[in-house]
Amino acid sequence: MGDRVRAAILGSGNIGTDLMAKLLRSEVLELTTVAGIDPDSEGLAKARAAGLATTTDGIDGLLADPDSGRIVFDATSARAHASLHAPRLAEAGRIAIDLTPAAVGPYVVPGVSSDEVIGGANLNLISWGAQATIPMVHAIGRVAPVRYAEIVATISSRSAGPGTRQNIDEFTQTTARGIERVGGAEQAKAIIVLNPADPPIVMRDAVYAVCGPLDQDAVRASILEMVDSVRRYVPGYRLRGEPIFDQEPGGSRGSRGSRGATRVTVFVEVEGAGDYLPRYAGNLDIMTAAAVRVGEEVGRRLLAADQGAKVTSRG
Repeated sequence: MGDRVRAAILGSGNIGTDLMAKLLRSEVLELTTVAGIDPDSEGLAKARAAGLATTTDGIDGLLADPDSGRIVFDATSARAHASLHAPRLAEAGRIAIDLTPAAVGPYVVPGVSSDEVIGGANLNLISWGAQATIPMVHAIGRVAPVRYAEIVATISSRSAGPGTRQNIDEFTQTTARGIERVGGAEQAKAIIVLNPADPPIVMRDAVYAVCGPLDQDAVRASILEMVDSVRRYVPGYRLRGEPIFDQEPGGSRGSRGSRGATRVTVFVEVEGAGDYLPRYAGNLDIMTAAAVRVGEEVGRRLLAADQGAKVTSRG
């Protein structure tokens, strides 16, 4: 496997356990430790079975080992990350990749955020709704400025655990800010819907973007290109039909150079990989997949810096 960067997971619940399954396949990151607080956690049992170090002392146990990981993935809660984990990880010199909507560090979406942002010490993945919809808003915005964006994220109620339900307020607020700051919309709104249908539905997102005059063919091509980019790390990410273009009242229709405002509607579906979570839980799967993608990018930077330091010392 060659040199890899050591990493740890803080949180042994559903998200942490699914993340563990993905990180164990990484050729860039070497998962060493999973930290939790529940001795009976299934995630910790799976970690032990995989030969990983575990602790039930949470962040205290993780930081007690200075070699547990240069990168720490926080899969706990927004409150815990903001009040306890973020400052302690910073003090210990660890790079935090935050899977909660705590919004402590800069917002990060793979393939959209700049290289400069990904070089930070505390990276926030915003929310699963943001990971699914910001790429679409950004894809539209790189062709025509987005005046207003609204997303409606619908998931199965079965895939909304205690953490998701406790963080709903943070979800809507942080997602809306992320659509503005990362997606590029001037204004944004986010809505979450928990669907109790049985059998459970996969994650579905509706993205509405209001723009000025635009080239429909260029917007469509940009969206399809972005879908292909996201599918490289989330294979179950797909469009549910072609983008829809509606001319706002007072404008005229046409594929190119339309006058007045145009609303672009995109419907996205996210099916999970089934590593640990059920396939309908695409909302959680896209978070863990994005976390691995960002973590590997950070890991490559660290490896390059280490190699550069070795060359310099030899010279």
